[in-house]
Amino acid sequence: MIEEMIMLDGVGIHVKYSLNKKPVVLFLHFSGGNSRMWDGIIPQFEADYCIIAPDFRGHGQSNKPESGYHIDDMANDIYKLLQRLNVSHCHVVGSSMGAEVGLSLAASHPELVLSLICEGALYNEFGEHGLFNGTEVQIEQRKETLRAQLAEREERIFTTKAAYIEEEKAKLVEQGVWNEYFLAFYENNLQQMEDGRFTYCYLNRVRTEYIQKYWDVKFEHYYKKVQCPILFLPSEDEWENESIRNSLKMFSSLLREYEIEHINHALHAYVWMQLPLAVGEVAKRFIRKQAEKGVNR
Repeated sequence: MIEEMIMLDGVGIHVKYSLNKKPVVLFLHFSGGNSRMWDGIIPQFEADYCIIAPDFRGHGQSNKPESGYHIDDMANDIYKLLQRLNVSHCHVVGSSMGAEVGLSLAASHPELVLSLICEGALYNEFGEHGLFNGTEVQIEQRKETLRAQLAEREERIFTTKAAYIEEEKAKLVEQGVWNEYFLAFYENNLQQMEDGRFTYCYLNRVRTEYIQKYWDVKFEHYYKKVQCPILFLPSEDEWENESIRNSLKMFSSLLREYEIEHINHALHAYVWMQLPLAVGEVAKRFIRKQAEKGVNR
């Protein structure tokens, strides 16, 4: 598999890929993540599919420009990347923010996306189909509270990568989900500072811009434009949340074709590392079904 930095209008996007004549599957990671989250998933696809797994701008080993962190900005990066790689059609697997970016890509370039797996983009943050609904005044007050919390957040600094990994490992061991795939992910989640210490690849300024722009996203506007089949993968908590189920019902009603599959005990975003065999099989089955129906062109 090739691994390189590809410059797209001055922004370097780090990507791993293998391209031949097989159908292409594009893997899009979650907010604050990196492409190593797919280490337990990609081997399940490599025999039958070409693979593309980028780090979004502001994430992993990709460049971190001062702005451009709306999901539409990141979707445009991915569109340019696919053009550079001469990919005319692909299946998209998106986790959390990756699902949002994949949805934006499918809405703006419906001819490009053959199918979309959304392990995310199941609800808006605010409004009728959001987690927080209320009057305009109440919503703005809530946003002000969240802005203040974002402003107070400080960059985490670690003396060694090992100290960071042990901290994250302890949390996941307590939940009973720690495995080798989380280790690979966390080993690639830090960047070294000039003084030799480490901080997150996902800087606070990147996170803050993404989150504040996400607040105003209305996913229904995107779903109305999508033409490809979609598989929704709600987590355990999302599946048990009546508000989220209602928004998912509304979003899915806008689609020509969709499926919903709930994987027991699935953690949002982390499921791809937590239960790679189970979720990988679900994803492969859905993509294979689209090919059998003649979706591949």
